[in-house]
Amino acid sequence: MGQPLILALDQGTTSTRAIVFDREGAALAQASRHLVQSYPRDGWVEHDPEAIFADSVAVIREAVESAGRSMADVAALGLSNQRETTVVWERESGRPIHPAIVWQDRRTADVCDRLRREGAEAEVSKVTGLLLDPYFAATKIAWILDAVEGARARAERGELLAGTIDSWLIWRLSGGKAHVTDATNASRTLLMDLERQEWRDDLCKLFRVPKAVLPEIGDNVGRIAEVSPELVGGGLSICGAAGDQQAALMGQGCIAAGDAKATYGTGCFLLLHTGEEAPRSSARLLTTVAARIGGRATYALEGSIFIAGAAIQWLNEELGIEGGPAAVEALARKARPGHGVMAVPAFTGLGAPYWDAEARGAIFGLTRDAGLAEIAEAMFDACAFQTRDLIEAMRQDAAGAFAGDHPLRIDGGMAQSAWFAQRLADLIGAPTAPAANPQTTALGAALFAGLGAGLYESVADAAEAPKSTAMMKPAISEQVREARYGSWRDAVARALVKRES
Repeated sequence: MGQPLILALDQGTTSTRAIVFDREGAALAQASRHLVQSYPRDGWVEHDPEAIFADSVAVIREAVESAGRSMADVAALGLSNQRETTVVWERESGRPIHPAIVWQDRRTADVCDRLRREGAEAEVSKVTGLLLDPYFAATKIAWILDAVEGARARAERGELLAGTIDSWLIWRLSGGKAHVTDATNASRTLLMDLERQEWRDDLCKLFRVPKAVLPEIGDNVGRIAEVSPELVGGGLSICGAAGDQQAALMGQGCIAAGDAKATYGTGCFLLLHTGEEAPRSSARLLTTVAARIGGRATYALEGSIFIAGAAIQWLNEELGIEGGPAAVEALARKARPGHGVMAVPAFTGLGAPYWDAEARGAIFGLTRDAGLAEIAEAMFDACAFQTRDLIEAMRQDAAGAFAGDHPLRIDGGMAQSAWFAQRLADLIGAPTAPAANPQTTALGAALFAGLGAGLYESVADAAEAPKSTAMMKPAISEQVREARYGSWRDAVARALVKRES
């Protein structure tokens, strides 16, 4: 038997992936499955929970086999998941009663608008650190219980369970023995008291979610559950679990106040670690749990961009740019300088700091000599400008944030492009540091699991996994940067939908 391995299961929005790591954080083998999204109506996004579970079991097996090792060599399994995506299932059979409602889904926007008009948002934000938005899990659970005939009565009788994807997978992987979640995922539901780390009866009543359906809230590390041997063979313990963005925060080694990372996947999520302080944002950002270990929580300010890499995918799939993201980048690099095209990819509304669920995508500044190259560059730039929006908001809420040469650590598919990393630095006016290991979400899950299995002595020990030494510094003038940002803010103002007071 060689050195102990750590297995990470990264269940994301568009794929399910398992990666085998060694103790030093090196990826030894991996396996993945594409996850199909369905769009039954405008603004609705769904997944098949059974497909997520089946793919998870398959990639766990395949990754270990690809490493040439056996399950007995795996010291622990770590889980990271797409947050807020919600499942309701039968306690007895484990069968989902409805497709999973994905975090991008906007079907409950009217509920959130009504509660906002009724004056509920201030207290909800004070208790949970969140805003009233269909992004979060509470209104998704209630919608399913109302939409499926008899579901609400069954939930009241204790026949149904609900949770985010972590809870769903842990339940199924454990053979129905563990209905648990971790504090990072629980903090994304609108139902958890951020400081007390417990479900609130008044919030459950407000959002019409029976408390009995909810999982137990636990730490990010420890003996969370045992995987049923008939699924993967041999003993395999889940020793770490975290929402994908908190896992990436760990995978980037951002464990101290002032550290910040941005993950560019389907969307973009920027987290600023705030230590043991849980600041409430005055700039419409979210306060979320960064990690909970030994019952002790640390926190982060978070800004969520709903569409980042998905905008590049849209160019591939809907505008016919063949060759994947690399082809879009190659086209963008041919754009005419100073073309003035601005894209606002609000395909599913705008997230922080705007929180406009009704906003939709738009392209401004088109002229006769503008073409796909200019639109492609504008889509990349939109990711950078939205990041700048979040940075400016965080500077309001956390004194000293993003000061000096303290870099923004970046990861995800787009961050692997040196061109984009430099363009991002130029447009946000701060250094960027691309991750040495592009799979930071999976790595973070593995580090949490290794900590839970006793392979690391402390969080600091686990965070010593390889970090990037590369850094891109801004290379354009402040005057040019501010002019471009001003054009972006003008474009966003045009895309926002004005609400009735």
